[in-house]
Amino acid sequence: MNYASHGGVAAHTIGQLHQYLPEQRPVRIDRPRPIRDWTAQQLGVHPAIHGADAPETDGTFVLPHYLERDHDRRLRDRLSAADRNGQAVLVLVRGRSCTGKTRTAFEAVRVCLTDWHLVFPKNAERLLALLDADALAPRTVLWLNETQNFLAGPDGEQAAAALHSRLETAGPLVIVGTLWPEYHRALTTTPQTGQGQDRHPSTRALLDQAVLVNVPDRFPTDSRTALSVHRDPSLALAADTSTDGMITQTLAAGPELVDYYEQAVEPNGPYGRAVITAAMDARRLGHTSPLPAALLKAAARDYLTHQQRVAAPATWFTHALVYARETVKGVAAALEPVAHPDGMGALPDIYRLNDYLDQHARTARRYAFPPDSFWTAVRDHAASTVDLTTLAEHARRRGRQHIEADLYRQAASAGDTSALFQLVRLREWAGDAEGVERLCRQAADAGVAPALGSLARLRDYAGDAEGAERFARQAAEAGHPDALSDQALRRWDAGDAEAAERLYRQAADAGVTSALFQLARLRWNAGDTEDSERFAWQAAEAGHTFAVQEMAQRREQTGNVESAERLYRQAADAGDSFALGALARLRWNAGDTEGAERFAWQAAEAGDTFALNALAQRREQTGNVESAERFARQAAEAGHPDALGAMALRREWAGDVESAERLARQAADAGDTSTLYVLARGREQLGDAEAAERLYRQAANAGNSFALGALARLREEAGNVEGAERLYRQAADAKDRSALGALARLREEAGDTEGAERFARRAAEAGDTSALPMLARLREEAGNAEGAERLYRQAADAGNITVLEDLARLRDEAGDTEGAERLRSFGLEADGSPAMPWN
Repeated sequence: MNYASHGGVAAHTIGQLHQYLPEQRPVRIDRPRPIRDWTAQQLGVHPAIHGADAPETDGTFVLPHYLERDHDRRLRDRLSAADRNGQAVLVLVRGRSCTGKTRTAFEAVRVCLTDWHLVFPKNAERLLALLDADALAPRTVLWLNETQNFLAGPDGEQAAAALHSRLETAGPLVIVGTLWPEYHRALTTTPQTGQGQDRHPSTRALLDQAVLVNVPDRFPTDSRTALSVHRDPSLALAADTSTDGMITQTLAAGPELVDYYEQAVEPNGPYGRAVITAAMDARRLGHTSPLPAALLKAAARDYLTHQQRVAAPATWFTHALVYARETVKGVAAALEPVAHPDGMGALPDIYRLNDYLDQHARTARRYAFPPDSFWTAVRDHAASTVDLTTLAEHARRRGRQHIEADLYRQAASAGDTSALFQLVRLREWAGDAEGVERLCRQAADAGVAPALGSLARLRDYAGDAEGAERFARQAAEAGHPDALSDQALRRWDAGDAEAAERLYRQAADAGVTSALFQLARLRWNAGDTEDSERFAWQAAEAGHTFAVQEMAQRREQTGNVESAERLYRQAADAGDSFALGALARLRWNAGDTEGAERFAWQAAEAGDTFALNALAQRREQTGNVESAERFARQAAEAGHPDALGAMALRREWAGDVESAERLARQAADAGDTSTLYVLARGREQLGDAEAAERLYRQAANAGNSFALGALARLREEAGNVEGAERLYRQAADAKDRSALGALARLREEAGDTEGAERFARRAAEAGDTSALPMLARLREEAGNAEGAERLYRQAADAGNITVLEDLARLRDEAGDTEGAERLRSFGLEADGSPAMPWN
């Protein structure tokens, strides 16, 4: 065989094939850069959650303040030693998902190796290229975030061997890696005989050289306390919404958990999202107990579209729960199990909403009113009557009396007698005295003593004083003696002082200590000073220190200042903070400035800041302006910025505009933004729009949401509708619900009727039913009677029954006299809610 010729043929064939092989591009080598040029985001630190009051800006990378713990000190000591001693060292920061490993390492190299360089290869291939090129100069940090990605793949063993060799050469050099404990165990465990090939011998040899720094899962209690009072909004929110000290998990996983909820993907995501949303609404509206699965299943229906309901498989709820319980980043799920209180394991079919999602919902859904299926579900499946009554209260605030009454009836039928009293209130609102008495008797028969007090009031309203007293005495005998005091006050208001005193004495004998104070007043008014003071002292001994303070005021009014001060001191010793303020005033009047200040500070520490404001004002009045300001600043630093605010307003009234603004800004820095807002209103009323806008802007920047609305109004008046709308939206996001009505009006004026109605409905769902009638009137003015009537009906359904007259007028104008009459004579349902003619 002619090998030469065959060799030629082979060579020729290989040459032909070469053009079809993929081009072997050189691997890019990552270049070191100064550590100060690297950001946390570039090195793999997770973005953190926004704070509770921080604006949700899409794409913003949030890096909260860093709080050091014990492991930080150990890591930094090791890095500093490597810098000093010229060592080459591998440091592994080990911890579970989202415990803060990468942030720990980032902060450590920034602090300890400030003037070093850092290089971050993005995969094992680029790491090998970096090592082959001998590009790791001394005083370089090799950053291996998620170290398993470099060591566990096909190039892992080769990379481990190369890293091991580099550690044997001269330093200083630091290799920083982060690793989960499970990956560390998998990469360092030697397989036993018969368990197969040893896949990681070089990796195990490398990791045996590592200095391990373990990051704990939880913050210790003392750190949690520091977090809860920290001014960083992300840390404060994480502390409030984390269980068992798992702060960093909330910081890191919170944004992805929200994204998992909001970007729910087919096929099961929409059903999971509906269940999660129902849980969010239940929690934010007062269902504090763990959530039964039956409630979530029943509520989910109206959170889904018609198409989603039609397409739902028989197992939709099972799949929805699987989606809702999926762990994000390995640390958090939207719905979490609830531990069994009497044993191990979880309660079956009971869930709790993740705390961070709960917080998110209170902002993202603050204007959302849940659909009908939600209210039916909580009525039928709420975990407790407390949950029912709280949810009923939220329905009332949003003008939904039908729902409110429905929930109270359910709670009452389950044995919650307090719900009966709420039904009594609805019947009273309906003017149904007979129904009120029937419910009160029902509660009284159930052993609820306060119901007898309600019956006493009903008898009093009916002019039956004797019957009222009889029920009040029965209430007292049943353990509710306050009914006697209530009747005593009614007798006093009716001018029957003798009956009032008799009833107050009976109440006092039954243990109502506040009745002693009222008796002291009655006796004083009767000119019986001795008996008055005796009752006042009895009241004080029973804890009503204001009785002594009132006695002191009377002594002061009669000119007996010495006796008054003695009584104020006794009241102060008994814990009356207002008495401390009175002592400060007396000491000032006596020329004892030092004593006055001491009492004023004591009053402030007890919660009464009026004395501080009064002292600052008195110093101003005496011409000691500098001292007055210093005193007000000290008060603000101690947590009482209202002293600065009051001084700012006094300067404004005196015409010292510059000082007023300066003091108002100081008050805002200390937490009181209202003064800037008040100053702005004043400038606006004087016609100084420029100054008003500047002050509103300062107040808004300091966190005053009402100032945003005022700025929007100024923009609108200046003809800048686009700017006004932008500011109204910001105000609405900052929980100023009145801004929603303004947005509805702007959208209507812009011809966007759909957008206008959307904002008006949001306002109504948040409890402001004025936006819907406003829109209706705009429609009327535009000649759209049909659209106006529809909006008036929505307003009435939302609880604003004042619009029924407007509806009647429209019916009159349409020639429907019968319909107009029906509207004008509308009644009330048995639960006290409006009985609308169209229901």
